[in-house]
Amino acid sequence: MMASGMPAFLLLLWTTNTPQGAGVQVLPPVNFTLTVSALAQVLLQWEPNPAQEQNNSTIRYDVKILSPEPEEYDTSRTHSVRTAALHNGFSARVRTLLLQEGLQRGSDWVQGHLPPLPGAAETSVTNLSCVTHVTIPGNVSLHCSWLPGQGAPEDTKYFLFYRYETHTEECPTYSKDKWSRNIECRFSSTQIQPGEIDNLIVIHINGSSKRAAIKPFQQLFNQNAIEKVNIPRNISISLEQNDLLATWEKPISPFHEECFEYEFYLINLKSGNKQILSLSSSSFQLRVDASSRYSIRIRANLNHICRAPGVWSDWSAIIHIGQNKLENSIAWILTLLCVSTSCMLLLVAILCQINLQKRTAPF
Repeated sequence: MMASGMPAFLLLLWTTNTPQGAGVQVLPPVNFTLTVSALAQVLLQWEPNPAQEQNNSTIRYDVKILSPEPEEYDTSRTHSVRTAALHNGFSARVRTLLLQEGLQRGSDWVQGHLPPLPGAAETSVTNLSCVTHVTIPGNVSLHCSWLPGQGAPEDTKYFLFYRYETHTEECPTYSKDKWSRNIECRFSSTQIQPGEIDNLIVIHINGSSKRAAIKPFQQLFNQNAIEKVNIPRNISISLEQNDLLATWEKPISPFHEECFEYEFYLINLKSGNKQILSLSSSSFQLRVDASSRYSIRIRANLNHICRAPGVWSDWSAIIHIGQNKLENSIAWILTLLCVSTSCMLLLVAILCQINLQKRTAPF
């Protein structure tokens, strides 16, 4: 199933206000077009006005994205590429900027518009969420889940595509709801590069149905924000008198040790006291009650030093250490009672056997 086509429709508008200031007239660009060049990617192009006089002036262009997310920037080029979710359309405008003798004057605006992607209302997926995971060094998996649109018929089939930089791929493995509609997608391997900072992952979900036109949906994810960090490795916990000592290795990741932060979850099983300690290193020492038994778990995340934090890892498997002395005493008492009782029963049995033999012996 290929991604549905996205027509590049252009509506040009411009105002007729006279540019302010004397001197050379500033004319708007011409042939302004918007073209969908990839999933959730728009190519903006224009040409200098052929009637524009320059007269030792510098010409730049002021570009303003109106929707879906407002943005304004200037450039000396006559083209620009922007990544944006296009299911609700896209609109932008551009004007000429003339810089001369320290003064800047602008032309009228020229505006372009891409219409929303076609489809019936409330048929798009909702509640889309995605998470990535570094499964082995150099490989990143991707898992996305969503809910069918409230207006999506029961025969709707959804199809997910992801785009990372120039690579686009359809989901190979889906999970379904009770009506056999795709509601989850898993990529065991992707072209997503671990260790990159703030790159965007584009998710595009379209669909088909015999009863309705399914409206596509697009969402952009910062790859760092949705990366679920791996669990810390080789965790070692020991007790030396009243000191609890813990060491571990950083999770599988291209990031260095100093890029991680940890949470240390400690439960005193004797008192029931619980505490979560925030740590910035992979070793830890804590004064504890040596007469208690403890439950310990650790999890990791990337810190703000190297990049924006993502999703915390799962907690590690529970590690127990220490023995409750009261429990030990009770255990010893119970053991002694059992042994004593067994010995007494055995002695009674032997005496009974001897007595029985005496009674049955011939005189």
